[in-house]
Amino acid sequence: MTDEKKLIVNSKRGNLLNELTKSIVECKSFYFSVAFINFSGLQLLLDSFKEADQKGIKGKVITSTYLNFTESKALKKITEFNNIDLKVFVTDKEIGFHTKAYIFEYEDHYKVIIGSSNITQSALKSNIEWNVEIISKEEATFIKDVIKEYEHLWSISVEANDEFIQNYEAFLSRLINPEMTQHQLIYENSTYITPNRMQKRAMENLERIRSFDEKKALVIAATGTGKTYMSAFDVKNYNPKRVLFIVHREEILKKAKETFEHLISNSGISFGLLTGNEKDGNADYVFATIQSMSRRYEDFRRDEFDYVIIDEAHHATSPSYQLVLDYFEPAFTLGMTATPERSDHNNVFELFDNNVALEVRLHDALEDELVIPFHYFGITDIEDIDLSDVDIDDIAEITKRLKVNERVDFIIEQMNFYGHDGQKRKCLGFCASVDHATYMSDEFNKRGYKSVCLSGNDTVERRQSFMKRLEDDADELEFIFTVDIFNEGVDIPSVNQVLMLRPTNSPIVFIQQLGRGLRKHNSKTFLTVLDFIGNHSKTFLIAIALNGSRYYDKESLKVAIATGFANIPGATHIQMDKISQERILEQIDQENFNSMKYLKEEYFEFKKLNQGYTPYFLVDYLKFDGAPDPVKFIDREKTHLQFVAKVEKDKELKGLLEDDLFEGALKELSGKLPIKRVYEFVIAKYLLTHERINIKEAKHEILKHVKEVDEDSILHAFECWNQNYYDSVQKKGKLKLFELHDEVLYKTDAFQTVLNKPEYHKYIEDTITYGMFRYEKEFKNDYYGVPHFKVFEQYQMIDAALLSNYRKIHTAFRGSGLLANGNEYFLFIDLQKEEDIKESINYKDKFIDQNFFQWQTPNSTKQDSDRGRNIILNQERGINLHLFVRKYREIDGKVEPYIYIGKGNTVEYKGDKPITVKFELETEVPANVYTEFVKKV
Repeated sequence: MTDEKKLIVNSKRGNLLNELTKSIVECKSFYFSVAFINFSGLQLLLDSFKEADQKGIKGKVITSTYLNFTESKALKKITEFNNIDLKVFVTDKEIGFHTKAYIFEYEDHYKVIIGSSNITQSALKSNIEWNVEIISKEEATFIKDVIKEYEHLWSISVEANDEFIQNYEAFLSRLINPEMTQHQLIYENSTYITPNRMQKRAMENLERIRSFDEKKALVIAATGTGKTYMSAFDVKNYNPKRVLFIVHREEILKKAKETFEHLISNSGISFGLLTGNEKDGNADYVFATIQSMSRRYEDFRRDEFDYVIIDEAHHATSPSYQLVLDYFEPAFTLGMTATPERSDHNNVFELFDNNVALEVRLHDALEDELVIPFHYFGITDIEDIDLSDVDIDDIAEITKRLKVNERVDFIIEQMNFYGHDGQKRKCLGFCASVDHATYMSDEFNKRGYKSVCLSGNDTVERRQSFMKRLEDDADELEFIFTVDIFNEGVDIPSVNQVLMLRPTNSPIVFIQQLGRGLRKHNSKTFLTVLDFIGNHSKTFLIAIALNGSRYYDKESLKVAIATGFANIPGATHIQMDKISQERILEQIDQENFNSMKYLKEEYFEFKKLNQGYTPYFLVDYLKFDGAPDPVKFIDREKTHLQFVAKVEKDKELKGLLEDDLFEGALKELSGKLPIKRVYEFVIAKYLLTHERINIKEAKHEILKHVKEVDEDSILHAFECWNQNYYDSVQKKGKLKLFELHDEVLYKTDAFQTVLNKPEYHKYIEDTITYGMFRYEKEFKNDYYGVPHFKVFEQYQMIDAALLSNYRKIHTAFRGSGLLANGNEYFLFIDLQKEEDIKESINYKDKFIDQNFFQWQTPNSTKQDSDRGRNIILNQERGINLHLFVRKYREIDGKVEPYIYIGKGNTVEYKGDKPITVKFELETEVPANVYTEFVKKV
C-alpha cells in the first residue's frame, strides 16, 4: 500500500466535518490534538462520538488553554463520553499550542489529517482551511513519528477532570467581561463602519432606481439583517437636508435614531424624536411614531422632508399610514419590511410603485452572514407517538397524542445531550396548541426546568414580561412554550435553542419559527434546533423548508436529504437521523408534487397562513419565505385564476373568466411565466398606461431593471408580442395584446377593452408585476447578452429560441437534441435514458467531472459533414456550443426543465455516426449542482 494523499477544504463539494464524522465511526480508535475546542464545533461531532461509544471505539483528545479560546463547556461535554479520554495542554507565556491533527487507527493502516482546522463550527464547515489527509501503513516512518509526537504531548498534558474544568471555568469567569474572552476581542475602529454585502447591494439598487426618476422603493430583509444601518448608509450617500423616519413601535425608534447618530456624526445634522412624550419635530432628521405623526402631519409643509423612511412597511397600507404618506411629497420614500404581508388585504408592493430594491430571504441571509448559523438535528420521535392516521388539521387529536410523559423525558434527554450555545439556555418550544404548550410547560416545571406557556390569549404586557425574564441571564426562566405568537414580529435576540414539538404542516411556519432564534447576539454564535420527527404523512415538508428553494422537484429534494443539505451556506449544519431520513425519502417517493390533490393541499395550507384570505393575486405568494410556487398552479389550469376558481368553486371568479377577452389576455401573460428575460414584461407594464412604445422608450424603461440591453433584442421582444413566432396552436385561446408597425408597438383595441374594466385590470397588472419580481429575484439586474442565458438556471427547449432572438416559429425548437440558430448550437441532453429506448441509440452522455462532459451526437452526424466539422472544430469555426442537461426527461408525469451548464469546447472526439465528443466546460459545475446530476438516491 503506497501512501495516499488528498487535500480537504471546506466547500460545497465537502468539508472537514464530513471526513471526521465518517472516520470516527469507521476506525478502530482515534486520537485528536487541537489547539481550540468550541462547543459550536463539538456539537457537530456529538452523534459520531455517541455512535463510536456504542461500537466500542476508543478515543483520546488533547486540546489547550492557548488564548483562552477553548470553552469549559466543551471540555465538560467531552468528559460525558465513556469512550473518550481528555487531556489539556496548559500553555504559558513562552509556549503556545497550535496543533490541528486528527489521527485514525484502522486494522491495517492509519489515516492522519493535519492542517489548519480546530474544532469550531467555522473551521469544520465554512472557513478557508487547508487540511491534508494521508493514509499509510503503521510501519511507515511518517506514522511512527506522528504517534511518537502524540504520545509525548499526551504525557505532558493535564487530565481534564472535574477539578481542572472547574478551575478553568472560574478563571474564564474572572476575565473583565465573561462574554468577551480574549479570543473574541477584535480591534475595530467604531467610527469607521462599512456596509455589509446586503447593504451594498441595496444601496446600488436604490441608486439605480432613483436614476430613472423613480420616487419609491421597498427593501425586504429578515429581522436582524441590518435594514436600519442600510437606510442610514443610503441617507448618508443621498445627503438630504431633512429626513423623516416613521416606525410602528416606539422601542424601535430610539435604536434607529442612535444608529443614524452613530453613522452620520460630525456633520452638523440635528436628530430629534417625535413621540407621545418628546416633541422635537424641528430637528433635521425626525424619528416619529406613526401614532404621533398621524396626529401632527399637518404641522409640516408637504415638501418638508426630502427623504421618508417607513420601517415595518407592511403596516403602511393601514389608514393612519395612508394619511401621512398621501400628505407628504418627498423626493424619495424607502419602505423596509421583514415580510411584505398584506395588511387589511392591501398590497404593500403597489404602495412602493412595485420597485423592490432588494429581497433577502433565509438562505440569502445565511450566505451573507446577516444571521447566525443554525445546527438542526432531526430526531425520530418515540415509538409511542403514532400520527400516521391523523388529519394534520385535527389539532385536538394531535395534541392528545403528543401529551405523553415519556415523550417529555425523551425531549429533555435529547436537549441535554445536544446542549446549546451560551451560558444560560434560552429556549422557545413550538407546540401544536395552547393545551399542548400548557402541558409542556407544566411537565418541564415538574422536572425542575423553569418554563412558562405564552399564547395569543395573553396580554402584551404579560408576554413582554416573560420575554424579558428569558433574556435575563440572572433569571431562572429557560423555556417559553408557545403555539404561533413568535412566528413573526416578536423578537428575542438571545434565543439559543428552538424545539419543534409539533408535526410540520407548512414550510412557511417552519422557516418563521426557525428564524426566531437566528438574530445575532453577543451571547451566542449559533442556534440549536431540535426537531422531533414523527410518522405523520406530511413529514417531508421539513425537507422542503430546509432545502430553501421554492422551485424544487422530487429528485432535487432527495439529493438534498442524502447529502445533508450540502447547498446550505456557511457553518449551518443540518443532520437527520437514519430513520427520519428514510421516512422522508419514502414519503417523497410516494408523493406526486404535480397531482391536483397535492396542489390543492399546498394551496389551502397557504390560504390558511394568508389570514384565511383567498390568494387571488400572484404577488401574494411573494410574501412568505417557503410559499408555494404559483406557476405550478398555472401549469395545471392555464391561469392562476382558473386554478383558484376551480379549487374554491368560486362562481364570481368563474363569471369573470367567462369573458373571452379577459381570459385570453390572462392566458397570454400567464403562459410566459416564469419569464427568462424581463424585456417583454417591462414593455407590457409601460403599455398598461401608454398607447404605444418605440425602441428608444423601451430601452429607457428596460434599463431601470437591467444594466444593459441591445436594441435587436428589444425589437425581437416587440416581434414576440406581435405573435410573429407563434404557431397556430399557440395562438388559440390567447388574446393578441400588442401590434407592431414600423418598429413601434401599439396596444390593441381588444386589450384596451380588458384594461378599461378595473376588475380585470388588477389581475393583468398583478401577473406582470409577479413576473418582473420573480425575474429580478432569480436574475438580478445583470445583462446576459445574446443568447440571454444564465449559467445553472432552468430552461425549456423553446426558451432557447426566444433567448437567442430566433426569427422563425419558436416551437421548431423541440424534438431533437441538437438545435441551431446561426453559430449558436444548443445541445439538449438527458442523462438518464428512458428504459424503452433501444440500446442502439442509447447515447453515452455523462459528466466526466466538474470540468469535462462527454456527449454523443445524433446517430446521423458524420465527422466530414458541415455540422460534424462545426462540432469537432467549434472554436476554430466560431461555433458556440451551449449545453443544457437534465437528469430525467420527466418526473411524476411532468416534463422536467434543463439546466444550462454553460458553453463547452471540443477537446477530443472519436467515432462516426455518432461522434463521441469530449467537451471542456467554460464554467466549472458547482459541487451541489454536479452532485444533483450524478448522485443516485
